[in-house]
Amino acid sequence: MSIFTLIQAGLLVGSGIFCLMLFVAWRKNHKQEADTRIIPIAIIGGFAHFCDTLGIGSFAIMTSGYKQFKLIDDQQLPGTLNGQSVLPTVFQSFIFMTAIAVDSVTLLSLVAAACVGATIGARLVSSWDRQHIRIVMSVALLIVAGLMLAGQLKLFPLGGSSLGLSGWKLVIGIVGNFIFGALMTVGIGLYAPCMVMIYLLGMNPLAAFPVMMCSCAFLSFFSSASFIRHNRFNSRATITVAVVGPIMVIIAAYLVKSLNMHVLSWLVCIVVFYTSITMYRSWLADRKVMPSNTVVKAQ
Repeated sequence: MSIFTLIQAGLLVGSGIFCLMLFVAWRKNHKQEADTRIIPIAIIGGFAHFCDTLGIGSFAIMTSGYKQFKLIDDQQLPGTLNGQSVLPTVFQSFIFMTAIAVDSVTLLSLVAAACVGATIGARLVSSWDRQHIRIVMSVALLIVAGLMLAGQLKLFPLGGSSLGLSGWKLVIGIVGNFIFGALMTVGIGLYAPCMVMIYLLGMNPLAAFPVMMCSCAFLSFFSSASFIRHNRFNSRATITVAVVGPIMVIIAAYLVKSLNMHVLSWLVCIVVFYTSITMYRSWLADRKVMPSNTVVKAQ
């Protein structure tokens, strides 16, 4: 059995278990959730996962939309977001993994590193100050985006065309994705940092997509299952986006795959700038609402 087949089998098994758990939860909760407004949820969720397929991420968009229109109870929001992202992310993984010939050892190593980071590394980062992580990541991503912009403007060479890593570069990739997987436990997304790392290690920017999407797909199985078991999510809203999200993923995926490397590099640069600004705004928002002597701990 090849590594790609193994990963695909894992995605199918995880998706099947998730769908079964989701159906059971919906049968239990559908009467209490009858007033859930599925049309605006479908629009927001579909758009968010279109953007997610471009590497922008979906959580910030869905959180803003749901809060703006009061669509999801705050207590159920984290679990709903995690559940809604499972099937769209799995679709992303299948599409990009079969369309982009990323080295199998590189793909499996980085995906495994992210999963280990999200489980074992979570014990380490759970004590870190979320605000400090946000501001450091915001500044770091801004600097890297500036370097990427300079590379695009031919001020100095940057990026590459490789579809795999080896030697010390593979070691850096494994360590990096381990850290990014761990940081997801404190609300720092994996997509933008992973895109930056792969770009700076000399790989084709398109190679980032199967790596980051497979990483998040496997992580989402565990995170969403926990919320479902504790019934801390909205099953009706989750099913809505589980249907609409993959459709938007397919549309966006073929848009990404049709871009040439130069245009794609610009897209990566814009995504990193956007993520840096988003993290800074999150840091600033929490700084305004927290007392000056309060430390924000990871949840």
